[in-house]
Amino acid sequence: MSVNVNRSVSDQFYRYKMPRLIAKVEGKGNGIKTVIVNMVDVAKALNRPPTYPTKFFGCELGAQTQFDSKNDRYIVNGSHEANKLQDMLDGFIRKFVLCPECDNPETDLHINPKKQTIGNSCKACGYRGMLDTRHKLCTFILKNPPESTEGGSASVKKEKEKKNRKKDNKENGSGSGEAGSQENFDAPKAVDGDDDDEDWAEETTEEAQRRRMEEISDHAKNLTLSEDLEKPLEERVNLFYNFVKHKKESGTIDGADKEILAEAERLDVKAMGPLILSELLFNENIRDQVKKYKRHFLRFCHNNKKAQKYLLGGFECVVKLHQVQLLARVPIILKDFYDADLLEEDVIFAWAEKVSKKYVSKELAKEIHAKAAPFVKWLKEAEEESGGSEEEEVEEEDENVEVVYSPSARELKVETVKPDTPEKEEDDIDIDAI
Repeated sequence: MSVNVNRSVSDQFYRYKMPRLIAKVEGKGNGIKTVIVNMVDVAKALNRPPTYPTKFFGCELGAQTQFDSKNDRYIVNGSHEANKLQDMLDGFIRKFVLCPECDNPETDLHINPKKQTIGNSCKACGYRGMLDTRHKLCTFILKNPPESTEGGSASVKKEKEKKNRKKDNKENGSGSGEAGSQENFDAPKAVDGDDDDEDWAEETTEEAQRRRMEEISDHAKNLTLSEDLEKPLEERVNLFYNFVKHKKESGTIDGADKEILAEAERLDVKAMGPLILSELLFNENIRDQVKKYKRHFLRFCHNNKKAQKYLLGGFECVVKLHQVQLLARVPIILKDFYDADLLEEDVIFAWAEKVSKKYVSKELAKEIHAKAAPFVKWLKEAEEESGGSEEEEVEEEDENVEVVYSPSARELKVETVKPDTPEKEEDDIDIDAI
């Protein structure tokens, strides 16, 4: 059964049709997957490679995709209904198929890998414009341009070369006077031979060789980029670990914070970045290292609570490796994280409520949480004090806070000043009594 390519058009005589998606669920448990049986036919109706809509489904569903072009099998991991995929296909058609001017699906994509842009041209109304490249599928399209456009451009180039050769043949054949007439039979062979020699000479010039090497290297980079993204999470984490380790060993890590963030985003492991950085950059001198690499961690942890949770996990691992030196200093180190804006209060409170054995043993995790309890308590009391009337609550709770937490307090200036004023008042009273 066929449906309109633009399903917002209800005209039954609409000329642009496509087959309805057929989805087949295979496998069980963790190996369950959805095979789109007629993806080749659907993509042909849309004039797009079948990998594009399949990858679009993966981006929208957050699932991995598999392509087997030889057997025409296009797979999305997980169990998905055909109607749901059909609705998602409408989104793909709106963004990557329909003309933004006339809503006609007779469009072509034009990829410029150097400028990292995707152009769109309409055969019906003549529209030419650029696509919005913020969608994740655009990175896949840039790395895997449509074959049809490449083949078309190559054929056009060949035709132009043939025409140029014919023109050269005519010019060389219409030579001066008798020499041209006497060598009519030999001239075409000689001209053909000369043309072949000239073609080979052009291909072996330094510029042509350099151009070919650049094309090969760009193509190789695109292949490695797409292959890395298709790898499982563990392998991508290992790639990021080796990247940071290489920067550290080469002595270039101090100014490589932007490169490290870009590599993590490329491999889609940004949230786990602080865990790897903690393992490679922290040791028993963690307090000095927090200040040194603050900028590196901020690029991952700023407004990213998931990354902050991984930072706490990495901190537990560092304490495990240097337990003798760091266990007693847990509250001070946590305060360093807090002062450097690497950890938010909500994340610290959530971490303190549950003792997890994900990164260290449960016994060590309990010890770390016990050592961190004074800092967490101070943080909660500081938050409560800032919520109420500051002057009255600080005076009432001054004695309790003064004894335990004032040495490490940074922002509670009232607490450090208030204890001095009552002592002076008591001294004045004693003097009057005397």
